[in-house]
Formats: sequence, structure tokens, C-alpha cells
Amino acid sequence: MGSEGPLYKELADRIERDVSAGRLKPGQKLPTHRDLADALGINVSTITRGYREAERRGLVAGTVGRGTFVASDATTDSFMMKKEFPAGMLEMGLNTPLYEHDPDVSEALLRLGRRKDISQFLRYTDPSGLRAHREAGVQWAARYGLETTHDKMVVCAGAQHALSCGLSILFSPGRRIATDCLTYPGIKSLASMNGLRLVPIPMDEQGMTPEGLDMACRRDEIQGLYLMPGSHNPTNIFMPAGRRDELAEVALRHNLLLIEDDAYGLTCEQPGVPMAARMPDNSIHISGVAKCFWAGMRVAFVSAAKPIRRKIIEAVVNTIWMSPTLNAELVSMWIADGTAERVLLTKRAEAAKRMAVARETLPSGSFHGQPSGFFIWLSLPEPWTGADFEAKARELGINLFCAEKFVVGDAEAPRAARLSLTGARSSEELRKGLETVSDLMAGEYPETVPLF
Repeated sequence: MGSEGPLYKELADRIERDVSAGRLKPGQKLPTHRDLADALGINVSTITRGYREAERRGLVAGTVGRGTFVASDATTDSFMMKKEFPAGMLEMGLNTPLYEHDPDVSEALLRLGRRKDISQFLRYTDPSGLRAHREAGVQWAARYGLETTHDKMVVCAGAQHALSCGLSILFSPGRRIATDCLTYPGIKSLASMNGLRLVPIPMDEQGMTPEGLDMACRRDEIQGLYLMPGSHNPTNIFMPAGRRDELAEVALRHNLLLIEDDAYGLTCEQPGVPMAARMPDNSIHISGVAKCFWAGMRVAFVSAAKPIRRKIIEAVVNTIWMSPTLNAELVSMWIADGTAERVLLTKRAEAAKRMAVARETLPSGSFHGQPSGFFIWLSLPEPWTGADFEAKARELGINLFCAEKFVVGDAEAPRAARLSLTGARSSEELRKGLETVSDLMAGEYPETVPLF
């Protein structure tokens, strides 16, 4: 130690340096607060603050009864936005929504431009969204199997904005939210930004385990629950009705507030009845449109019981005052006239073709994916780790995402990677990329780079 700054920050800085240098490894257990305090000759409260600061930075994860560990994703960049890659890099990381099948926006703009009431969409309006747009949201939520009403609906500027509103207004800093041990990286970054702590819950072939959630609630003071039961990101697990019933029972017993993110629910032919329908007074359900059409419009619908809805509206006001009304009108037009449904069916058909290419190209039994899903969860043979596989694939001209990007806290990262089937411009380009991935799994790859 020895810096002039606060000792707890110096401890967090030291942990960060040691993680970066490889002296501390992901999953490594750190000394107890008392042991480290005795070794350094400082008080326990300083160690506690230092570990807490390191956890805020995503470097460590603490579990009651087990201790403090270096976070499994401490050395992995979880940021998933598109980066600058060399020309020709094949995108198999981002799950883009098959843009070439989006509806013609010029036709919609012409229709809108002929209307005499267009100026109403260019003014300040109700922060929850115009009633017509909320009613379109009710219609869209019904596509997910959720029955709701316009007075429970809020229009947000995309699902990520909806998540941000929910986390920032419903949970105070320091609160704990249970989530799958592998989860969407966007919720990890939002939790960190809001000073929230994610608690990883074990998963099996049906998703989060009720026993694991119950045990965590008994062990920790957990207030929230984040789930993607329709089509889980990254594993593509579809949670059956029985498991949803069991988790809802546990969540209600422990008075948890559910945030249900149905980003990929409509890639399934039958998305199932949402968890939010099982606990309507303790949940928010997010149904976005970005994975179906017009991702750039940034429109999503949030359904919540009225006391929770009021808080979400407050968060909308505090962030952007109101979601862009013109965008919501365009999206609502397509939902109302059935175009959104037709586009969704077209995209599912294209995704099914690409899934067939994956089955033909990759080793049998090596991955899991929904029949018309936008991505697959690929199991890797030893000695590959997900991080090593991602790095080598990038050398060969393919961008994909390793399991470490999705792991929460001190949960162990499996030997796996998530591969997008929608980033490639065609099935032929996808097949070429998957052939390279298959060769890489088998250790049969050229040393020259790149291939694309």
C-alpha cells in the first residue's frame, strides 16, 4: 500500500492491476476480510470497502458463506456493441435482425406524410406514450402471450431503455438482483452503472433452477429477479410452463420484483405465457420490436401494474421526457395493419433456413438453438476456453462471443461460445463461416489470417 489516496481505493486499484497482469486469475478466491486486514495491518472496514469498490468495477464477486472471488469475466470485455474490425470480418457475434427483410420504411413515411395530423407526433406528449401507441403495445404484448391493457403500458425508446428505466427507478444502489449464472451482458453493465449487485443462480436444461433461487433468497437479501424465459440469451433455452410456475411461486414467496425481458421470445413459434402473467402485481414485461423489424426506431413496450408503471413513467421523464412519438407511430402502423406479423414470419423462415445450415455444418450435438432462433450456443471441446476460441476465431476473420462475456459474478464460465446466425449477409456466407468454426473446433485451421 503506501499511496496518499484512500486506502480502500488503493486496495481496489491493486486488485485491478493484479487482475490485468494475470497475477490474480478469474475464479481465484481472495483472502477473507479479517485475514487481509491482519496481513496489511489495517482495519477490516477498509478491506470491506476496498472489496466493495473492486466489485463495483466488476473485478470481484462476493457470496455470503463462500467468500470473495475474482469475477469470472474480470479479464473479458463484455461490451457487445459493433467495433471497428478489419475489412472482411464476418459478423457472428451481434444478433442483427435480418435487416434485408425489414419492411419498406419509405412507403410508411409516404403514408404518414399524407396525413393532416402529423404535427401531433412532433410535440411534447404524455410521457407514457399516446393512447393509440399504448394500445398497439397491448396488441404486440398479446403476440407474446401476455394479456394487458393500455393503462398498464408505457412506450420506451427500445428494450435497453426500458431495462435502464426499470433498474434505475425500482432498485436503490447496493440492492441485489437474481439472474441466471449466464445472462445478457447489457443487464450486467446496467446493474454496474446503477450500483446494483447481480447474484448468479444455477441453471439446468430448463433454465434457472427454483431451488437455486430459493437458496439464494434465503442466503442473501435479494429484491429483484431478471429473466429471459422465452428464448434465453445466450443459451437459447426455452423455459417450459412448469418451470415458470415454480419460479413464480418462489419469487412471490420472497416478494421479488420481476423484470422479464422477452427480446427473443417471438423467434419461437409458441413463446409461452410470460412469467409476468403469473405475478402481475410484482413484475414488468418488456416486449421490444428491434429483433423483429426496424431496430433503429428504438421502440419497446413495457407492461406493469399501475404502482410500478408510475415509477417507470417517472424514469422515462428523467431520462428522455418521452419516447420519440413519430417512431412509435410508424411502429404502431405496422402492428395495426399486420405488416409486423408478416415480417416476423418471413424472418423466422429465414432464421430456420440458417439453423438448418448450422445443423448441416457443425458437429452433431455440439450446439443448442431454437428451430427459428437467431443464434446458437456452441459447446467447445477441450482444451478450448471460450475466450481463447473467440480470440482465435477473430484471427481467422470471424467475430463471435465467448461464454465469459455472459457469466455473472463468480459463476464458472463453461467451454462455450454464442454464434449469431443473422450477422452474415447470406446463408452461403454463414456456411463458410461455420465451416471455419467447425475446423477450428477440430484443430484443423490454417496459420495464415484472415480467411474473410
